[in-house]
Amino acid sequence: MDHLPVFFNVKDKKIIVIGGSTAAARKTDLALRAHAHVTLFADALDDEFIDINRHENFTHHAREIELGDLENCVLVYGAAEDETIDKRVYDLAKQARVPVNIPDNIPLCDFITPAILDRSPIVVGISSGGASPILARAIKAQLETLIPASFGKLAGFVGSFRDEVMAKLTDGRDRLRFWERAVEGTAADLLLAGDETRAREQLMAELDAAAAATDAPRMGEVYLVGAGPGDPDLLTFRALRLMQRADVVLYDRLIGDDVMNLVRRDAERIYVGKLPQNHIVPQEEISQMMARLALDGKRVLRLKGGDPFIFGRGGEEIEVLASKGIPFQVVPGITAAAGAAAYGGIPLTHRDHAQACIFVTGHGKNGKVDLDWKALLQPSQTVAIYMGLSQLPSLMSEFMGHGADPGLPAAVVEHATRPNQRVVTGTLGTLATRVAEAGIDGPSIIIIGTVVTLRERLSWFNPDKAISTITK
Repeated sequence: MDHLPVFFNVKDKKIIVIGGSTAAARKTDLALRAHAHVTLFADALDDEFIDINRHENFTHHAREIELGDLENCVLVYGAAEDETIDKRVYDLAKQARVPVNIPDNIPLCDFITPAILDRSPIVVGISSGGASPILARAIKAQLETLIPASFGKLAGFVGSFRDEVMAKLTDGRDRLRFWERAVEGTAADLLLAGDETRAREQLMAELDAAAAATDAPRMGEVYLVGAGPGDPDLLTFRALRLMQRADVVLYDRLIGDDVMNLVRRDAERIYVGKLPQNHIVPQEEISQMMARLALDGKRVLRLKGGDPFIFGRGGEEIEVLASKGIPFQVVPGITAAAGAAAYGGIPLTHRDHAQACIFVTGHGKNGKVDLDWKALLQPSQTVAIYMGLSQLPSLMSEFMGHGADPGLPAAVVEHATRPNQRVVTGTLGTLATRVAEAGIDGPSIIIIGTVVTLRERLSWFNPDKAISTITK
C-alpha cells in the first residue's frame, strides 16, 4: 500500500485551491461538500464556478497566493494546470508544512484524492495510487450499480440509535452482533421500503430483547473455512462473509497476506502455523483452543489452506467441537491439487489420458509413507500427492520399484495459483533431480500421469515460470 487511506475531517477548516479551471472547480466543489471553507486564488474563473461563487464558504482572490495566505490552512490543491505555478504552490505549501496535492503530478503530491462513491454518511474512496485514475473511476462506476442510494439513509437511521445502543449494550461483542442483525434484518428492510415508523419500532424491540439477553450464558461458534490454494480470488462468497464476521482467527502458514487482508480488521489473529516435522502448535492444542474460544462466546474462524476436509485435519477438529456441543459451520475450499492442476495447465482427468484421479498424502500419520501402490499404479489414472516434496526421491523410487515406467510423466507445482508459482516437469526417473536443481522448497503438489504432457499446450498461468519440459 503506497498511501494510507484516511477520511480527514475538514468541517469549518480552511482549504486553499489554486486555479480557475474545471479541475479547480471539481476540487472546490468536493471541499465545500465536506463543509470546508475554501479560499481560491486565480486571475479568472471558468463558468464551472457560477454556482460555486455564490456559496457562503467560498472566497475568491484574483491574485497570486503568498506564504501568509497559508496560515491556518489544512490542505492545498494546486490546480492551475501550469507547471511553473504548480511548482511554486508546492514549494510554498512545503515551506508552510501544509499537505499539498498537484493533480496528475505524483511527485508533487502529499496526498491523493480518490474517486468517491457518496452515499452519505457512507462514503467509499477508490484509489489507484495515481497509477490509473481512469481505472479507479471505472471501479467506482461498477460500485454505483451495486450500492443503492438508500444505503445512506440506512446508515443515518442506525446511527440515530447509537447512543441508546451504547447505553443498553455495554459489552462490545453484544453491540457488534446487534448491529450486524440490525443492518441485515427486518428493521433495515422496513426502512428501505419507506416505513420508518415501523422500522424504529422493530429496532427498539430488537434492542430491548438484546439487552434482556446480556446476562444469559454466551455460546460462540466456529467457522471451519477452506481458503483455497492461495489466490484470494478463489475464495467462496460464503468464506468472505464469515471472514468478516469472526471475532478471532486461527490461521496457518499456508494462508498468505492477500487472504488475511480480507479478514475483519479488528479480529484477533492467532498464528498456529505448522511446518513439516515442526508443529509450532500441536493439532490437539489447536482443537482445544477453538473450543475454549467458542465456549467464551467468540465466533472463531479456523482458516485453512485448500479444503479443510482433504488432508486438512478438519474432521479431527470438528469432532472435538461436536463432542462439546459447540455449533460449527464448514465451508469448502478449492483443494490444492485442483488449484495446482488448473493453474499449471495439467488437467487431472482427460478422455485420452485419465478416467480417474486419486489424491494421496506423502506424509503419513507417524512420518512413514505406507501407500497402496497397487491402487496407485492403475492405467489411465492421475495421482496427486500432497505434502510429498520432502520425500520426493523416495516416492519416485517407490513408484518405479513397484513396477511403474521410469518414463511416466510427472510434475511438481510449487506455490500453486500464486504470483510466484513455479512448475517443474519431468518423469519418474528425472523429476527429483530437476526439482533439486530448481531449488523448489515451498508448498507443492506432485502430479503423476500422462496428463502432464498436456501442459506444453495448455499452460496459461505464468508460463515463463516453467522450469523444464518433459523428456523421455
